[in-house]
Amino acid sequence: MLHIINKSPLTSVSLNSCVNTAAGGDILLIEDAVYAATKGNAAEAVLQAAMGRFKVYVLMPDLEARGLGDRLMAGVNAVDYGGFVDLTSNNKSCQSWL
Repeated sequence: MLHIINKSPLTSVSLNSCVNTAAGGDILLIEDAVYAATKGNAAEAVLQAAMGRFKVYVLMPDLEARGLGDRLMAGVNAVDYGGFVDLTSNNKSCQSWL
């Protein structure tokens, strides 16, 4: 399953809800959720711990739009829009965490 998160970990519990509820799959961070994929952020430990059960992706155009392209944490895979499409087609289902 592809879990799509678009809310910042600083203003929403979407990331925590996802990693605490879902059994595994792929996580794609888009829009303001890309802050979770940066080095030194408040949610870094949560995301690091989740990497044992999930493969984590970040939408690079959203990361770059926020000026954070050079702060991507280790273990997070950057994808472009084509990669986003590939993730949705390679997973049987998608869950958006609001």
